[in-house]
Amino acid sequence: MVKITVSGPPGSGTSTLVKKLAITRNWNYVNGGGIFRDEADRRGISVGQFSQLCKNDLDVDRSLDTQLKEYLTAANGPDIVESRLSGWWASNLKLDCLRVWVKVTPEESASRIQTREGGDLETRLIESETRQSDDKDRYRLLYDIDLDDMSPYNLIIDATGLSAEEVFELVNNKLEN
Repeated sequence: MVKITVSGPPGSGTSTLVKKLAITRNWNYVNGGGIFRDEADRRGISVGQFSQLCKNDLDVDRSLDTQLKEYLTAANGPDIVESRLSGWWASNLKLDCLRVWVKVTPEESASRIQTREGGDLETRLIESETRQSDDKDRYRLLYDIDLDDMSPYNLIIDATGLSAEEVFELVNNKLEN
């Protein structure tokens, strides 16, 4: 069963955190963002275009979310599930696990995305804010989930200005308690 879910907006450092936890604890994981990006690649479109497709065809999003819920409840499933809604799913399913939300300012998010994907900072900021807004609208429509509601999470970290190691230490310490 899943031991921890990790959620946060794009550029918040969730993937880096998950990889570090997996290596340190010898845990396996599923990356929802990776599933999302892989599906966009499979369709030959950008992540932004795929996000727009999901907005216009809610069944696409539902199918990806169904996959993640199956990972969360699988007897031999991953130790870590990372996705924007994994904490919500774990809470709704009453799973006994640590549910982490990692947040950063929009500017920090855009800067991290720019470092990862290139481009200019202002464009990345606009794209990031647009994607966040679209995702919030879609999750509210699909599942009546408010991404600003942090009630499903039992650990919320503001990673703005923190190193990946500092964020890891906060989560690792919580897992040891």
